[in-house]
Amino acid sequence: MSFSPTRLSIARKRAMLTKKALAETTNLAAHTITRCENGETEPSDETVQSFAKATGFPEKFFYLSDIEEAEGASFRSLTSMTAGIRDASLSAGAIGFIVSDWIEERFNLPAVKVPDLSLYSPTVAARVLREEWSLGEKPVSNMVQLLESKGVRVFSLSEDTAKMNAFAIWRNERPFVYLNTFKSAESSRFDAAHELGHLVLHQDGACVGREAENEANAFAGSFLMPSSDVRAVLPRVRYLNQVLQQKKRWRVSAAALAYRLHKLEVITDWRYRDFCIEISKRNFNKNEPYPIARETSVVWKKILQSLWSERRTVSDIASDLYLPEREVNSLIYGLMGEVGSSSPAGDKTGVPIKLVE
Repeated sequence: MSFSPTRLSIARKRAMLTKKALAETTNLAAHTITRCENGETEPSDETVQSFAKATGFPEKFFYLSDIEEAEGASFRSLTSMTAGIRDASLSAGAIGFIVSDWIEERFNLPAVKVPDLSLYSPTVAARVLREEWSLGEKPVSNMVQLLESKGVRVFSLSEDTAKMNAFAIWRNERPFVYLNTFKSAESSRFDAAHELGHLVLHQDGACVGREAENEANAFAGSFLMPSSDVRAVLPRVRYLNQVLQQKKRWRVSAAALAYRLHKLEVITDWRYRDFCIEISKRNFNKNEPYPIARETSVVWKKILQSLWSERRTVSDIASDLYLPEREVNSLIYGLMGEVGSSSPAGDKTGVPIKLVE
């Protein structure tokens, strides 16, 4: 068995260790870590043992085939998001790839039905996609389950920090979305729509950076809050309380609805400014009024139920892939909700899952 350089890199980043920190922990020179990750040095068994101890990954993990790294993901610009957090997110994405491969060997998941809408503007793309998916103008009850029903592989990033952002990526013609479930349920729902925007608008990778993020935001606002529906329900808005009451309809944050009303010119610049000041003053940016229940996955629920019927659990997935169980848990835990919880009333999203015969 040969040593895998990419697996060392991924394990190190998941442990939030710099090369220097890993070197100090394992009593190695920093350039040795670099050479190992570049494939220029084959580490001894004793060195691999020290890597395993420092990162919490099984020794066998480092001797399997290289993992395809998650590249090309677009992140929103967050000044609080460090390089370490970003690397940890992308490394979780890479682990999500091998977990997804394990699942697809055993289950038939929904076919991918995510079109390329890059020729449209974000607002038009949102309208076109709603038509293609037969959603009409009414609110989407569960974004996670909608994405799953269209073949998107949805995973969670459940680290204990709101600084880790969501991201989306295409891999082998399959779309992946990773959601930070430590953020509010409203923020995570908007993130899901935002990442869907990346998937349909930016498949060619030509639009990147701030422009791509702005387009994905515009798509998300239009997709979650269609203009005709917003104007019908809120033709005139004078008080913030109207926003707080109606945000429950579209299951978005007060700030997101206020912004959408401003973009649609339902409220003036001055009224929008007043609403933003009041939202901040009342601390609604951190403690959302009338909070919604977190959206849950139906795909993972069905997969785990099937595994449980065979007396298998998440620990078996981790064992088969030589992963720490915490890594598999972090990819699905945030999407499971509380035991006995269900999707919002009226959700008719069907997600067919069956074992590979």
